[in-house]
Amino acid sequence: VQVEESGGGLVQPGGSLTLSCVASGFIFHIYNGNWYRQAPGKQREIIASISRGGSADYADSVKGRFTISRNDNEMTMYLQMNNLQPEDTGVYYCNAHLASTDFWGRGTQVTVSS
Repeated sequence: VQVEESGGGLVQPGGSLTLSCVASGFIFHIYNGNWYRQAPGKQREIIASISRGGSADYADSVKGRFTISRNDNEMTMYLQMNNLQPEDTGVYYCNAHLASTDFWGRGTQVTVSS
């Protein structure tokens, strides 16, 4: 079982990034997908969710700026992030969740700074 994020990096305020999460070793399409963020000195928080049916939900802090999507054929989940701000800085984690089972990636760093 593996979940691996990519696409993080350094971006200026107002910029965009797209994170990818590739899953393997389990039946990805029956899992709900989530993106979490852990800002420096803060607890990990959920910022975007997508159900196995494709319904999306967002934290207020990212609503209107971030878009979560999934491609079950490619066992991949995405997080399109627009109008990034310094407060979006943190480590972004991919999570696949079903009942009491969770699979996590190791995270990818996003830094928003001028």
